[in-house]
Amino acid sequence: MATAPRDYYQILGVPRTASADDIKKAFRRLARQYHPDLHAGGKKAEMEKKFKELNEAQEVLSDPDKRKKYDQYGTDWEQAQAFNKAREQAKSGGFGGPWGFEQGSGGQGAGGNEHFSDFFESLFGNRGRSATRDSDSGTPGEDLETDVQLALREVLTGVTRRVTLREPQTCATCLGNGHIRGRSCATCHGSGMTTESKTIEVRIPAGVQDGTRVRVAGKGQSGAYGGRRGDLYLHVTIAPDPIFRQQGSDLHATLPVYPWEAALGADVTAPTLVEPVKVKVPAGSKADGKLRLKGKGLPSATGGHGDLFLTLQIVMPTMMTDEEQVLYERLSKQRHPDPRMELLHTARRR
Repeated sequence: MATAPRDYYQILGVPRTASADDIKKAFRRLARQYHPDLHAGGKKAEMEKKFKELNEAQEVLSDPDKRKKYDQYGTDWEQAQAFNKAREQAKSGGFGGPWGFEQGSGGQGAGGNEHFSDFFESLFGNRGRSATRDSDSGTPGEDLETDVQLALREVLTGVTRRVTLREPQTCATCLGNGHIRGRSCATCHGSGMTTESKTIEVRIPAGVQDGTRVRVAGKGQSGAYGGRRGDLYLHVTIAPDPIFRQQGSDLHATLPVYPWEAALGADVTAPTLVEPVKVKVPAGSKADGKLRLKGKGLPSATGGHGDLFLTLQIVMPTMMTDEEQVLYERLSKQRHPDPRMELLHTARRR
């Protein structure tokens, strides 16, 4: 289904009483928002369409004669101009022409002109009335989006990051006119605007989760005709950590221990996101057993902190001394239950 064309005043975000200078300023502001070079991916095609629409509105409303006709007939002002010309020709003599209107045999009969006038009014009679509605002024600026990657230690404390954005500026080549000696400016492609890098500092709060979308109010594109600035949205990803694994506000890590530390118990040093801490490995600990360090995780949404879970990994010394070799041999001669008994029993039942 075809959609009705948008009102040029609405596109520029100005009232119908706007001066030529207001229209020029509004176009420049919106050109900053919709310039395709400021966007990427799927949004670039959308901005190209909007930018084309914006240029069309500016071209008509910045020309006094075109604007007058547009105010009277709306988006069909060009067809209306052709009809007016055809009507004038019809008054001066017989006219078949491309519109297919013919006079009767009696010269410029009233019937022909009335037919022409009725048809004309049926197409354009309501254009002027519908075009008199004032459009809302003050178009808000476009939102901007960018990606930010954090380390787990930055999630723990929060961090201030410098973010570089593309900021529209008045074209230095054509001084914002869009044209040089009657030709479109090659630098800004007729928009009067170019883009420059702008760096701002934003604060990302502690405890942010992977995939979170952080809103920074008022740091997007500037609005048109007094409209508010858009917002900046940061898409947060958390970089993989070589030691810790994140699950919500909890952290998980592996803690290596020697067999005798697991068997007899020991006080060992364990890592955290801040400083290493001493933890007690209980006597008789098994491989893959877990120790919980309360409050040593990340900030949680409900306040406080998550926990740090340490999974025990029993490791052998890389090299054994002769004395250690003797001890292990003596240990092997002791009677112990077969640690594979349950495994073998389960396998036989299959």
